[in-house]
Amino acid sequence: MLDLPLFGSKIPAGFPSPADDHLEATIDLNQQYVRHPAATFFVRVQCHSMINAGIHNGDMLVVDRSLEAKSGSIVIAVVNGELTVKRLIKNLEGVWLMPENPDFQPLQIRDSMELHVWGVIAHVIHSLQP
Repeated sequence: MLDLPLFGSKIPAGFPSPADDHLEATIDLNQQYVRHPAATFFVRVQCHSMINAGIHNGDMLVVDRSLEAKSGSIVIAVVNGELTVKRLIKNLEGVWLMPENPDFQPLQIRDSMELHVWGVIAHVIHSLQP
């Protein structure tokens, strides 16, 4: 466990003064972002298919296997043995795995295909440094 300082100042732009009077508490990122530890895992993204959802190549995903994969959820799925991250869409036309980049094609899950949803993306850790 690693407790880091949590400053009470809201930051529209810039950085707060690190003075102690602004210190609200400490925060453990595991407690903040991992709600179901036994069902949570991390995975690094290696694609550009979800950039319009704010998921970039190299980002770290916090995946929660205990969350229900509903239509509209962004999920880690296994399709015919291949891992992918896509938005799950369930409608009258069937089940789709939708990219969030117009350069990629939607994937309709057909009867001959094997689909397993490993978990729902709960959080994205996006680094601004290369």
